[in-house]
Amino acid sequence: MRAAGSGLPRGFWWLWLSTLVNRTGAFVLTFLSLFLTQELGFSGWYAGVVIALHGLGGIAGSPLGGMLSDRWGRRPTMLAGHLAGAACAAALAVVTSPWAVATVVLLMGVAMQAVRPAISATIADQVPEHDRRRAYALNYWALNLGFAIAATGGGAAIVFGYRALFVADAVATVLCALIVFLRLPETRPQAARETAAADGVPTADAPAATPRLSTRDVLRDGPFRTLVLLNLLVCTVFSTPWVGLPLTMAGEGLEPDAYGRVIAVNGVVIVVFQLLVNKLTERRSQVALLVLSSLLFAVGTGATALAGTPLMFAATVVVWTVGEMVYVPVTAAATAHLAPVHARGRYQGLMGMSWSMGGFVAPIAAGWIVEGPGPEVLWASCAVIGVAAAAGYALLLRRALSEDAPKHAAAASPQPTRSAPATKDDPGTPGAVGTPGVAGALAAPVAAVVPVPADGPGAGGAAVVSDKGDARGKRAGEADSVG
Repeated sequence: MRAAGSGLPRGFWWLWLSTLVNRTGAFVLTFLSLFLTQELGFSGWYAGVVIALHGLGGIAGSPLGGMLSDRWGRRPTMLAGHLAGAACAAALAVVTSPWAVATVVLLMGVAMQAVRPAISATIADQVPEHDRRRAYALNYWALNLGFAIAATGGGAAIVFGYRALFVADAVATVLCALIVFLRLPETRPQAARETAAADGVPTADAPAATPRLSTRDVLRDGPFRTLVLLNLLVCTVFSTPWVGLPLTMAGEGLEPDAYGRVIAVNGVVIVVFQLLVNKLTERRSQVALLVLSSLLFAVGTGATALAGTPLMFAATVVVWTVGEMVYVPVTAAATAHLAPVHARGRYQGLMGMSWSMGGFVAPIAAGWIVEGPGPEVLWASCAVIGVAAAAGYALLLRRALSEDAPKHAAAASPQPTRSAPATKDDPGTPGAVGTPGVAGALAAPVAAVVPVPADGPGAGGAAVVSDKGDARGKRAGEADSVG
């Protein structure tokens, strides 16, 4: 653990703590289906529709959060999303009508997913590129550790009721927002330049102008577009077991509690072995890890068709869980690798949208295939899709994700009619300019636009003033040679 966390800036650890607090209180998603069916008396079909609405909200929330984090700021976007999520959790403790519940869950999906691009962009802002994969893995570990703690709230639900747990969820989310408000500085590069200019710090090395990007502009980045599409394939495979596995086990005559024990293996493996997996993969090529993890998803899900006992099903879960531990942080780091500095939020937002789309499509498709062609067809299809994704990573992204590849994307090339002076990029932005801690971090010679909190990067105390991603901003006006 000491090796995994060494050298990361203190601001990252405040963000890590906020993630842990938030997920520790994530009782709504854990117990929503039981609350709807057992407490409110709704049908299982209605519960499935409501949970799907949460995923649908995430499809809209991810790009919205990415856009806001680039134009409004990482910190205000996180605060707004957390507070909105807390309000939705509290509302679920009092609403009872079907339409009200569905609306609140939909809005909660938007709010929760809008926060994630801002978190991913903040990590990319604070952490130098050679440490980002490790930082994303640690944040993912905190997310799963908190979720594992939240899953133990079933006993509390029996004593206090689900509504009390939802109130606790709202309180935990507000506490998460307080950590962000009190301890996390704004890291949006545009805000850092404005703060440095206001304090009289020279900014000659920072780009004087940054283009405004739309979703269409970002999708013109060929390598990133390929990464998103391949990620959608993997996400569909990854999301399938959460619906297909219990249906398959039930078809084998196994009891529901057997599924509970089998799927719990996923969380246990992540909590116990994530840091070890980080250590084993930290110096490996991004493309090689994406290929390997896609194949692990293919083998793990495909082998489910051959399983017939709880132990065999648990073994398949272990295989694709290892793929998950490798894949998630590498994908986030690859997105940050391809994104221009001033568009990190938008890139992470579109990547998050592909995760939400996979989570929305896979459950519907899995239920239809299991009840129609059969579970063998479902798991064979997952294996084929996983192998196809692995081949796509190996053949299409090897050059773009190599360490020597140019880091600026096609979407970063400003068009004459769209570019604007940096000081006018985001007029009237609240909460981004003059945020405590940013100016102190930029008191060193500015060789980058990545701010470091004033209290320094951990025990070492050495401020990070550049990383490979900074070159993208300096070459923002050059013609793209990758996309």
